[in-house]
Amino acid sequence: MQKFVVLLVLGVLSSLPSTAQVLEVFGGYQYLHIGTVTANGQSLPGSSQGFNGWNAAAAAKLGKFFGVEGDFAGGYTTVSGVAVRTYTYTGGPIISTNAGPIRPFVHGLFGGVRLNESQSGVSASWNGLTAMVGGGLDVKVKSHVAVRLAQVDWLYFHFGSQTIAGTPVPSLSGHNNVRVSTGIVLRL
Repeated sequence: MQKFVVLLVLGVLSSLPSTAQVLEVFGGYQYLHIGTVTANGQSLPGSSQGFNGWNAAAAAKLGKFFGVEGDFAGGYTTVSGVAVRTYTYTGGPIISTNAGPIRPFVHGLFGGVRLNESQSGVSASWNGLTAMVGGGLDVKVKSHVAVRLAQVDWLYFHFGSQTIAGTPVPSLSGHNNVRVSTGIVLRL
């Protein structure tokens, strides 16, 4: 499923430059705050964590206000000596407008999330589903360069139950999550 979603997003984005009016590429810093995680419907105390990392996106504007976007991000932290990495790969519609040098936008993104954990040479990975809804504000600096002052997204994730290294792990989900990103936008 993960490979299918990535290939679908990349396929759509690679076919857009011929039809797109504007292609935008974003890269920058992200802070991801994961709120309380639930396992089989029960809250896990102390599961709230902060992740620092990167965020990259490409958006093709197909009309005056509407476009499509592919968003990829990675976040990193350490919890009780365990290195935790989370990666999201999503795509979906974006709506934006230009108000002089300011460009506000909103988007709804859907796709996958991968969680990696490692300690002392032992690692485990887990794939799940994610959805993000949010928006942001870009400010034009030069004709083809803008600064993304802020992008704020609400993020939902769900990992189905599975067995990792012989240990059954219940399904996990979280909906009290927020991601804040900032960086540079190039308009091609």
